[in-house]
Order: sequence, then structure tokens, then C-alpha cells
Amino acid sequence: MLPAQSLLPAVVVALAALQALASDTFLAAVYEHAVILPHASAQPVPASHALALMGRNMDVLEGAVREAARQGAHIIVTPEDGIYGWRFTRESIYPYLEDIPDPLVNWIPCTDPSRFGPAPVQERLSCMARNNSIYVVANMGDKKPCDSSDPGCPRDGRYQYNTDVVFDTQGKLVARYHKYNLFRGETQFNYPKEPEVVTFETPFGKFGIFTCFDILFYEPAVVLVSKMQVDTVLFPTAWMNVLPFLTAVQFHSAWAMGMRVNLLSANTHNTSMAMTGDGLFAPEGPAAYHYDSATEEGRLLLAELSTHPRLSPTYPPAIDWSSYATSIKKFPGESDTFSGAVRRDIFTFGELRHKDGNYTVCQGDLCCHLVYQMSDKRKDEVYVLGAFDGLHGSLIKYHWQICTLLKCPSTNLSTCGQPVETARTKFEMFSLSGTFGTSYVFPEVLYSGVQLAPGEFEVLRDGRLKSKNGTSRPLVTATLFGRLYEKDPPHPLRISP
Repeated sequence: MLPAQSLLPAVVVALAALQALASDTFLAAVYEHAVILPHASAQPVPASHALALMGRNMDVLEGAVREAARQGAHIIVTPEDGIYGWRFTRESIYPYLEDIPDPLVNWIPCTDPSRFGPAPVQERLSCMARNNSIYVVANMGDKKPCDSSDPGCPRDGRYQYNTDVVFDTQGKLVARYHKYNLFRGETQFNYPKEPEVVTFETPFGKFGIFTCFDILFYEPAVVLVSKMQVDTVLFPTAWMNVLPFLTAVQFHSAWAMGMRVNLLSANTHNTSMAMTGDGLFAPEGPAAYHYDSATEEGRLLLAELSTHPRLSPTYPPAIDWSSYATSIKKFPGESDTFSGAVRRDIFTFGELRHKDGNYTVCQGDLCCHLVYQMSDKRKDEVYVLGAFDGLHGSLIKYHWQICTLLKCPSTNLSTCGQPVETARTKFEMFSLSGTFGTSYVFPEVLYSGVQLAPGEFEVLRDGRLKSKNGTSRPLVTATLFGRLYEKDPPHPLRISP
């Protein structure tokens, strides 16, 4: 828990607000929280027990809020499930839920806590924001009664939503978002009937918000950026790291670069469930990030970001992701490929047998091209070029196109695609491209030890992911991760029970 800090003097807060109005940048914070979990039970606990557990977690979060404010942060994002954790059934989570009104009601729970019935969690979050003059973003549960006149009304007479809330510097509720893409285990919650696109204006830019699994889908994630033109996305998450492409820092940084927007990613921390990794990510790359699979401690991160990144002189240009790859012919001598599984996805792989070379691997409509030079061709490490073009997922399916330069766990080719965190091979150069059928492609470079490579690679306007001056550390993977949203099949579960 962070030590309590004295409140900022009013004059300092006022000056900070004026500075934010005039500045081209703002100071943002995210907190990775080691959540105190409830005991697993299918039966509801008394409301007092639920409030006590949430109070313990909010004690920790309040310490992070105070420290962020003390350091001058304008906004802080806390994680999904950060107030009550998980291990719930639909019935057992009910004592943890509150009725969260539409922000149009113009409500400050800190000064008027009983206006919409009991709301101790919203009251405390509101007071955190008001007392520290900082925007506070948190995740909690919303409940909404319904009746038989609503054909979608659940049998227990209520909707339950995984919900993000935002309170401004006065403690006013300014945003409420109901998670639209629930992960497969979130049976305690309902899907909203329609996707919500939630934005709000601040003195330091236009913000949008969504939660965890939402980031992989067109609605609301792409809509917020491409149609609503937000400057910054707020992203509470409970992300379980999955190598080789979906560790939190790896994919979230890549998403911010691919969408060319700021992303404030706050993760829960639980090493037994492989949950760690948060950061403040800009279109140019990570401003700050944290990944810790060894300890059980939380972490506060702060970084300065552009208020309006599209107006920044360093804003990256739009990329034609297939331009280079479609302009070249398949290199000779590359027909010796094999299949390998990345989880359940069957990739087409080609082994990099030499210290340097040109390679092409194709699957479906996707051809992946690689030019590379290793610093040294080790006999104890194998790398492959891989391509995947198809649906991913078991129950909830979505379409990926992936080109990847990937280290295998061993020299046995049957292991290629299995998780690996460490490597010893550095590259003098690499250039990766693909014939993508989408403009939504996310560039990833991951070094040994699950470390990012800020400033060490670039994406050219013709779609090539290139190292700038070789790799400073051994390479685990370099990946272009594409999403063909228009090929996603209908969601099988987006109906209320």
C-alpha cells in the first residue's frame, strides 16, 4: 500500500489546472493493483462483508491516487476487477454491485451520496477524485432492474454489467461504460443490448473508454478511434499474458501504435494467473511500462503524453500495410514449410536455416516476407517465419492475419509456436512485411525477458516493420498482427439469459 500523502494546496491545484489548459502535454498515471480477492463462494455474502473487502482494495487504490496527484498527474486509471476481484457467480457478485446512473444526471457522489440510493463505492471514488483534484478511472459493477415487459430481462429481474466509471477533478461522474465484449468466464455479467461508445472532454484532450477484451474488436475500440477521433483511450484490464503475441505490454503498445492513439492501460496483478503488465502507450511507442511476473506487488506508473497526438510533430504517418509485400515476387527456394500450432491456430512456418536471407511464407490470402541478418547463427536456437490467416478462438471467434519472426523453445521444430520468454540471438537487421487484407495491423517487437524495444524499430509507410540499428537485446518475436474485423462471425453469446 502506498503511504498516505497530505492533500495538495488549493493554489497548486489551480495552477496545475491552468497549466493543463495551455499545455500540449499532460501527465497520466496507471496503477497495476495486486487485488485482494474474496473467498470463492457460490452464495452471496452479507453486504457489509462485500463492502469491507472493497474498502480494503480502495484503501490501496486511494494511496495510488494520492501519490499520482502529489506527482502532478491529471488522470489515473485503475484496473478491471480492481475493487472486488473475481471468483464470482451471477448470484454471489450481487452484494458488490451498485446502481450507477447516467452521467447526464450531473452528480457528485462525494457531496450528495444518497441521491440515487446507497452508493458507498461511488461516493468514495468521487471523494478520491475531488480531494486530490485528479480524474479517477475505476472498474466496478452496475445493476439495473428490469421486468417482464422487457423480453431480454433475466429471470432474476436485473441486468448486471461490468462497468467503468470516470470522476473529474470535482468528483462529478462524467463517464460510465458497460463492457460489451465479455470474456468467456464472465457469466456473472450481462451483455449490453447495443455497444456503447463513451467519450468525454477534458482540458487535456478528448477521451474514450473500454475494457479488456473489448480491445480486440471493432466495437467499441475501433469506433472510438476511427470515428469518434479520441485523443486518448482509457483501458482498465485484467489481462492474462499469453505468449508469443498477447502479453499485455506487447499487444497494448502495438495497438496504440497501430491505431495511432494514446492508450492508458491499467492491469490487475496476480502472478498465479499470469496477470501483469501495464503502461502508458503513445502512437510513437511506450512512454512507460511495467511487467513483473516475480513479485506480488502493485506499481504506479506516470508519464507525459501528448494532449492531441494527431497535432504532434512526431505523429506517425498512415501506413499502407500491404504496399511493399504486394510489390515483390516470392523469393526462390522457400517451399520447404511445415505446420505448427500457436495455441490452437495452425501456422505455416519456414525455418531460418542461415545467418541471413530472404524468406517468404504464405497461408490463405496472406504472404509474409522477411529479410534478416543474425549477429550469429547459434546451433542451439531456431527461428522461423510464420503466417496465419484465419479464425482464432474456440467459442468466440475472430479473424487474424499474422506475420511473425519467432523463436522456437527448442531445436525441435515441433515446439515452434509454443511459449518462450528468453533468447540469446541478436539480429543485425530484420525487415518484416505482409500482404494484409486490412488497414488494422499492430506492430510488435518483443525482446528476451518479455521486454519491449522502444525506439529500436520503425514501420515504414509501405508496411515494412524494420529494425533501426539491429537489436540491442536477444529477440523473441517480431510480429505484424492484423485484424480483419469484417470477417468475424456473429457473436454466439451476446444475448441475455
